[in-house]
Amino acid sequence: MVTLVTEDTLGFVRKIGLNRPDKRNAMNVALIEELSRAYARAEADDEVRVVLLHAHGETFTAGLDLMDVLPRLNELRSLFEGGGAIDPWATYGRARTKPLVAAVHGKCFTLGIELLLAADVTIAADDASFAQIEIDRGLFPFGGGTARWVQTAGWGNAMRYMLTGDTFDAAEAYRLGVVQQVVARAALLETALAVCARIAAKPPRAARATLESARLALHEGERAAAAQLQPAIMQLAATEDAREALMAFMQKRTPVFHGR
Repeated sequence: MVTLVTEDTLGFVRKIGLNRPDKRNAMNVALIEELSRAYARAEADDEVRVVLLHAHGETFTAGLDLMDVLPRLNELRSLFEGGGAIDPWATYGRARTKPLVAAVHGKCFTLGIELLLAADVTIAADDASFAQIEIDRGLFPFGGGTARWVQTAGWGNAMRYMLTGDTFDAAEAYRLGVVQQVVARAALLETALAVCARIAAKPPRAARATLESARLALHEGERAAAAQLQPAIMQLAATEDAREALMAFMQKRTPVFHGR
């Protein structure tokens, strides 16, 4: 049986890889199901602190396998909302709580861009190219892209690419904020893993709380997030990791966090 999504663990980092290279990692229902369950397994594993999403082959993803997916869209929504999986596009169902770094190379189209927009940090290879071409198929981005494009790049920049379907390169993706760093293709995974390691070395509960507070501000506004700041900080201040951070500072040593 072909594994459409690979899973490897390096320390506290779970690597999840798109693995349909013969179809340019086009996302059919089977791949989407495997990917959503891989996200859920990483979420449920207490030893995993950070997720790294990457792709095998020469293409990150050619986007949606339209003929396979469109007739079965309702099945996917049921999968995401049923509690047994996590929507990689963070549109339906429960949200992941662990930081996610994406490493993108080669062509990245449609749902692939939306995967990046749903990630927390994206590193791009200098050979990466992008296109949000749903409009050419009589559609629009339906993996959260209409909202996140505007949030990330601003209205004009978002419409420039969603309404034209034009291709743009890694430098333009960096300017738009779709990716946060551009590196040589040979250094892509090494760089992304280094970012993951930096995040994984931080207190896990503080990382989760950071994501939660930022999302609350984004979705419900700054006042809603501000109302939760004090109780959230008080909870974190009482953790073992907070005490470890203070002791390490006083003792001039590197802290070791255990997520407690």
